[in-house]
Amino acid sequence: MSRFFRNSDSESDSDTSSDNESLYSQSDSEFDSDAESYHSEGDQQQQPRNRFLKGETDSDDSDDESNKKRQAKSQKDKRIEEMETAAKAIENGQKNNDWNLIATEFDKLTVTISRATTGFNAIPLPKFYIKTIVDLEDYLAENLQKEKTTKKKGANNSKAMNNLKQKLKKISKQYDEPIAAYKKDPEEFMKEVEVEERPSTPIKKEAVPEAAVQTAADLEGFTDVGKGGKSIVTVTPENLLGRLREVLENRGKKNTDRNEQVAILETLLENAQSPFQKISVLLALISYRFDIVTAGKESYMNTSKWNAAAKEFNSLLQILETNKSFVVTEDADEIDNEDNDIVPKEGEVVKIRGSILSFVERLDDEFSKSLQNIDPHSTDYIDRLGDEPSVYAMLVRAQVYNELIGVSFALPRIIARKLDHVYYKPEKLIAALQAGAKKLLPNYVVSKIITTEEPAELVNELCNYLYKDDSTIFRTRAMLCHIYHYALHKKYYTARDLLLMSHVQDSIHQADIATQILYNRAMVQIGICAFREGLIKESYAALSEIQNSGRVKELLAQGVQAQRFNQPANPELDAIERQRQLPFHMHINLELLECIFLTCSMFLEIPAQAQAGPNNNKKNIISRPFRRLLDYNERQAFCGPPETTRDHIMSAAKALASGEWEKARGFMLAIKVWNLMTEVESIKEMLVRKIQEEGLRTYLFTYCSYYTTLGLEQLSSMFGLSVSRVSALVAKMIFDEELAASLDQVTQCIVLHQVEPSRLQVLALQYSEKVANLVDQNERLIGNAPNNNNNANNNTTNTNTNNTGFSRTNNRNF
Repeated sequence: MSRFFRNSDSESDSDTSSDNESLYSQSDSEFDSDAESYHSEGDQQQQPRNRFLKGETDSDDSDDESNKKRQAKSQKDKRIEEMETAAKAIENGQKNNDWNLIATEFDKLTVTISRATTGFNAIPLPKFYIKTIVDLEDYLAENLQKEKTTKKKGANNSKAMNNLKQKLKKISKQYDEPIAAYKKDPEEFMKEVEVEERPSTPIKKEAVPEAAVQTAADLEGFTDVGKGGKSIVTVTPENLLGRLREVLENRGKKNTDRNEQVAILETLLENAQSPFQKISVLLALISYRFDIVTAGKESYMNTSKWNAAAKEFNSLLQILETNKSFVVTEDADEIDNEDNDIVPKEGEVVKIRGSILSFVERLDDEFSKSLQNIDPHSTDYIDRLGDEPSVYAMLVRAQVYNELIGVSFALPRIIARKLDHVYYKPEKLIAALQAGAKKLLPNYVVSKIITTEEPAELVNELCNYLYKDDSTIFRTRAMLCHIYHYALHKKYYTARDLLLMSHVQDSIHQADIATQILYNRAMVQIGICAFREGLIKESYAALSEIQNSGRVKELLAQGVQAQRFNQPANPELDAIERQRQLPFHMHINLELLECIFLTCSMFLEIPAQAQAGPNNNKKNIISRPFRRLLDYNERQAFCGPPETTRDHIMSAAKALASGEWEKARGFMLAIKVWNLMTEVESIKEMLVRKIQEEGLRTYLFTYCSYYTTLGLEQLSSMFGLSVSRVSALVAKMIFDEELAASLDQVTQCIVLHQVEPSRLQVLALQYSEKVANLVDQNERLIGNAPNNNNNANNNTTNTNTNNTGFSRTNNRNF
């Protein structure tokens, strides 16, 4: 063996036999003699050192220290010395009343004790650690008592005291037996038991037969370990709440495996027996499932995880409904039960901190997010949409529970979410949703607020409840949902009156983005309803603002506006905009919306263009988008057969302008998008009737200067209208001063008057036109001003120059 290993401190040197010691004793003695002679020669030949050099002194003390042998300490001694140093620092902190130092040193001491008492080279728990814990508890209680009577300490000192109090409370539960023994007899407890260390003798290894089996006695003292070397503790009803507390303490900390914590909570839920244990575990488990989605930055909650959370939420409500001694509220105080189960006495109500409202709102939000992100044209979307009755049932159940415990502030929020699920649906779908939710609810879940089961009355009852709430947002949204629902079910005049009486159009630009989107949807639905009723002017007035903006998708939250050329992309705004998008099944068909708008524009623009005459094409334009499309179509050198919806409407407009109403009828009825509407046949009949009437008006405006009289029967045969209907249309035109003529009832003729305007009348007309152009230019300048409210936020839903101007226009046209 090499002589350089002579001074090794390893444990293997102490285990060598006496034979080996005698074998190497001779070589070691020779090595010592050589080393002494070497050092003596070196001392004689050593030159004097400069005392001013760094680290060099002339004192004899330095020579003595260099000659001393280095003292080697074992790992055990080092750890014990480190613990004693921390304990002394804690005592010094108590003398100086420095709680920050005490807390820091106590943390160091606890970590060192934890490392030293675990593992393969574990040492017994040092008794001075128990003494330190007890002394700190007494000192802390004394200072807390003084703090109540004297002035408050500094913020940092008080914070350190409170943190140390929680840590001591937690650690005292782990070492309750040694602490009790110390408090009983401190002197007896602190006596050290001397253990004589004997050198271990080598044991010869004997061959172990392969068939040998380890018994339970051999495995005594060993525990099963799981992932990360953590010991696996068997869960029992006695230690269940303690394990739950450990999981909750690790919530939100770094390097915490949330999936592992969820698995632990699921195990705790399986072993929970009492209602208090089940409620406590379920509250933590549902929160942890939502934490996984938030921490993972996922766009939406996975369907399997959502179903698990929904199942646990229903289980929680079932336990609370059957055990009315326990109540989950947000304003409950924290229960200090020291990990013991709680069994309420008869008539006692135990309040547990939690929020049923936040759970059901989060489940509803995650359901909507999944519909936003799943491909709407896939079967997964249909499958996911089938979970809507489950969401509606949870909302009903949460509403009934909050009614039961008297939490009034949560009821409007839950009812508003129920309204969001039904206001856009026809009555048949509402009935199907209610039937599906009723199957999932127990029979004892009955609401006292919403009592109706009729689909026609459900929306009305939900809105009436929200009208009584103090919050402006709930009242406004309920009003808009009510208007949308009425318009959807072809109750135009009721929806119009509700809109005008609410005056919501005057202040909608101050509302949040979601409410503005709902307002836009309500206005579009009113326009569609007016078209179904044959009210062309009213339909155009309701749809013109949205359609003229050029951002229909964005305003209805059915798509994101494409970035313009050379315009930098903003990922944050895009992400916010995508979060506002409505699920696909709530969309309004944009092609149908454009078709209705262009059809209304055609019925208004073509007669007005004929009335203005060939020399006044640029004046009195009603619909600029329609006029641009018509001018573009007329400039085409070659016009083939119509293919798109726009082509059909433009072809019908040109045929109507030339008096070929039958040809226009063929183009309009060939549009396939009409089949998407309900009552298709009645809508097509209305279209044919409007084409005949507007064709008659266009014919009279165009050719009135060429005739002196026109027979009503002739006009009736030309346009396929009854004589009475022709007479009514002509009389209305004469009354509105659109046609200079008189109606002869005896001869059934229209007598046309050729009246030339005077010079003064011509000048007055020119003056009025110039004033109108000046007003139009001023409105455009005001609308393009940088300080305008509508240009302050690019994401607002109303793009007209003046929001209140739209309400005035609607009031006039409605």
